[in-house]
Amino acid sequence: MSCWETIADYGLRSVGIGERVLPREGYTLCQQFTLIGSGMIWNIYFGVLALCSGFFLATAVALGKASKNPVLQKASAWFIFLFRGSPLFIQFFFAYFLFLTLKPISPFFNPFTSAWLGALIVLFLNTAAYSGEIFYGALQSVPRGDIEAADAYGMSGWSRFKRITWPTMLRLAWPAYTNEAIFLFHATTLVYFSGFPAWQQRGDALYYANFFADKTFNPFVPYPILAFYFILLTLCIIGLFGLINRRLNRHLPQDTRSKLKLKLNLIR
Repeated sequence: MSCWETIADYGLRSVGIGERVLPREGYTLCQQFTLIGSGMIWNIYFGVLALCSGFFLATAVALGKASKNPVLQKASAWFIFLFRGSPLFIQFFFAYFLFLTLKPISPFFNPFTSAWLGALIVLFLNTAAYSGEIFYGALQSVPRGDIEAADAYGMSGWSRFKRITWPTMLRLAWPAYTNEAIFLFHATTLVYFSGFPAWQQRGDALYYANFFADKTFNPFVPYPILAFYFILLTLCIIGLFGLINRRLNRHLPQDTRSKLKLKLNLIR
């Protein structure tokens, strides 16, 4: 089988398109690049949807924690503490156990035991908690002079938040939020490594890397391939978020614009 035939057969296997049976012999370099790359579809799916949906919940959580209402303040603070204080792997494990417990109660809970929905909910809540704390810190750092200037121009309520507070909060939080986005995509490798099963062996990139490492007894080929794909994905995230960062800071002088500073996170 040529490499082009391998790509045609296994390029979209992780989403159920193409060959239904995994390779049983040979395990060529092309097969490993193709299947691990196919699994990246799921990592991108989890990362993009969790990040986009979590952004709005994170904004609400940050506003809740900064609120003068003690109920909203405590609820937001405990939400952040719960998901930041426990390992993501344990959150996957307990969420899967919870969804399995609820499954016999009603057919409504059947999809929640599948990774495409159940794991996505966990990632959504987890990134919302981390991002909410980032946004809260940025919200507290909005210059008081900006708020007073908005008041002087007659802005208040939603108008002031939309035109002054929220854009300034995003500008201040964006470098740290970029790091959170990168860590979130890396954390998607825990989905099938935890409790959620890979239906019909349709897993993510780490799932297929583990498959080849077990079959070939040589982890030094599939895992570097996995790292290569995630490095490419990280570069894409840095590039995209860098463009947004420049957009958010376009009104500032060149020498005062905040630049993205990426820090290594060894454990989540």
